[in-house]
Amino acid sequence: MNESEPLSLVWLRRDLRLHDNAALYCALKSGRPVVPVFIFDRTILDDLDDRTDRRVEFLVQEVNRLHNELAKMESTIIVRYGHPVEVWKELIEQYSIGEVFANRDYEVYAKERDKAIGDLLKEHNIGFQTGKDQTIFDQDEILTGKKTPYTVFTPYSRKWHDKLDTFYLKSYPTEEYFGQFWQTKPTPVPTLTDMDFQPVKEPFPPRTVPDTLLDNYAKTRDFPALPESTSELSMHLRFGTISIRDLSRQAKEASNKTFLNELCWRDFYFQVLDHFPHVEKNSFRRQYDQIEWRNNEDEFDKWCRGETGYPIVDAGMRQLNTIGWMHNRVRMITASFLCKHLLIDWRWGEAYFGKKLRDYDLSANNGGWQWAAGSGTDAAPYFRVFNPTLQAKKFDPENEYVEQWVPEVNKGDYPKPMVEHTMARQRAIDTYKKTLAK
Repeated sequence: MNESEPLSLVWLRRDLRLHDNAALYCALKSGRPVVPVFIFDRTILDDLDDRTDRRVEFLVQEVNRLHNELAKMESTIIVRYGHPVEVWKELIEQYSIGEVFANRDYEVYAKERDKAIGDLLKEHNIGFQTGKDQTIFDQDEILTGKKTPYTVFTPYSRKWHDKLDTFYLKSYPTEEYFGQFWQTKPTPVPTLTDMDFQPVKEPFPPRTVPDTLLDNYAKTRDFPALPESTSELSMHLRFGTISIRDLSRQAKEASNKTFLNELCWRDFYFQVLDHFPHVEKNSFRRQYDQIEWRNNEDEFDKWCRGETGYPIVDAGMRQLNTIGWMHNRVRMITASFLCKHLLIDWRWGEAYFGKKLRDYDLSANNGGWQWAAGSGTDAAPYFRVFNPTLQAKKFDPENEYVEQWVPEVNKGDYPKPMVEHTMARQRAIDTYKKTLAK
């Protein structure tokens, strides 16, 4: 291919794969030589306190994987570390760019970033195309009869499942066009050390779903001690190292509506964030911003450390602190405890999860925390308060999960509960009722 020929650049963000990638497919079909681009965004990375952040290590691993895949095709991926606008200014100077392709993101920062890049490219007469990839349905594809966004999950999910056919689950056949990759020498990839990060060196979850998991998912998914009770694919979905279409198709072919429903929740929270961006910093239901939170910092610290005296809560927080992941049932229990038992602002917990979770995704994290606080889209009343003791008996009946993470639970040095459940439940209900009655 002619070195001076204009290139099609594919800006990868949450879609770190060559297989079934919408933006990559459009670029490969453009007729120009194609080069993927990835930016380690300092706007995000500079704010990370933990320099052993698992997400950064995972990104380096996956970008190197792409680098190696492309090198085998005598091509490369352009990888930079910096602020996106500055990086794109450099790329415009260094390369002849015909068009840039990317897959849509729905977070406020991402939208602002993409607008800035789009404006910059337009100044240089370079096209910027974005499309759907990380969701099955996005933007205005699932609307009510009045053509408005859904704000309750159940009716949204009915329409989502009804519309889910082979058209939306079909993969983009990118492999057929790999000959369009620009033939050039591989370029270096920044290391963790280059970006002032250090490795954790823990294995990341596999990117496949065993059929046995799908067969038993509905029965096992709420029990945190069971091996392979959940897929742990959330990290791969977050960074797009697997295809949402492939995964949804596998679940649909297995007639596993329970698993599909979890993917439906993911789409739902994306569209809530897209249509109602105020949820990023405020309650979906605005009146809940008036809740008189206690926000006791000492109690918050005990919750963070897993020293509440409630074994299932402490087990969850210690699992999170140790491996950067927590079982979904336990996420609900720990979140409910913080918001309802301790009356601490859900945003404190959301931010802590955001620092620790290797699969952190703003839309899902925000949606889950607002669900726990009662301030979100969920139709359940505010007086839903999980009893941690009963939750443990139901979902960890043999105490296996608790004993794995809280080995001192049956010893004399394990702390007593920091708050009594019945009192805390009533205090939460009274506080919410007082606020919402105004």
